[in-house]
Amino acid sequence: MKNVCDFDEEFLRGKNCAEMRNIMNIALLIAGGSGQRMNQDIPKQFINVNDKPVIVYTLEAFQRHPNIDAIGVVCLAGWQEILKAYAKQFNITKLSFVVEGGKNGQESIKNGVMAIKESYSMEDMVLIHDAIRPMVSQEIISDCISKCRTNGSAVTVIPCAEAMLLSDDRQSSTQTILRDRLARTQTPQAFFLKKLVWAHEEAAKRGITNSIATCTLMIELGEKVCFSTGSEKNIKLTTTDDIEIFKALLVSKKDEWLK
Repeated sequence: MKNVCDFDEEFLRGKNCAEMRNIMNIALLIAGGSGQRMNQDIPKQFINVNDKPVIVYTLEAFQRHPNIDAIGVVCLAGWQEILKAYAKQFNITKLSFVVEGGKNGQESIKNGVMAIKESYSMEDMVLIHDAIRPMVSQEIISDCISKCRTNGSAVTVIPCAEAMLLSDDRQSSTQTILRDRLARTQTPQAFFLKKLVWAHEEAAKRGITNSIATCTLMIELGEKVCFSTGSEKNIKLTTTDDIEIFKALLVSKKDEWLK
């Protein structure tokens, strides 16, 4: 099995610090979903929270980060112009392009990757991120970039703290799964553009059409991915409960006594 961590190892070893600084870091936000599980009148990425759309919070996180050079968005059909208007209203100057989403997550990511290919170097880094993860911190973004530069990939993960049960009917279980061997994936997930283009072209050849995330696609292709550090606060807004948690996180502050 080829190791994504070792992918282009010669390329990584051959780059000095100055050259690595010249590699562009492009955030690719995936906002192509309709949000049916939220059961609202508009897509969840455009729901207003405190007079600001969810996707704008996410855009602002990458806009603020000094090492993010450009932002692209894969957007739900019919919402592209609305997104551009929001970007102008909230001064998202790093927004470079908006493309239409596909029929599923894998196709949406592919649309974004191929759009990046048209304008950027194959040596540039792409951080793929759910538009509905608006609480992504600067530290998470920094660690993702750093780990990808070092290892060739970086999938944001957090440890599994709960007891895990395996169920065939979603109603009962007779089997446990060792939580120490589990990692809960989040986004961003960073790879060099060259690797992403290869992955989507290879997936098309092998008939892989509906992998749920970039990390799962890489593994289905026989690759091994490396991790970066996530956070429990980096929540994905899937249900109305998540919106309430998001609102609480916006106003919460870490107590000074906490390390």
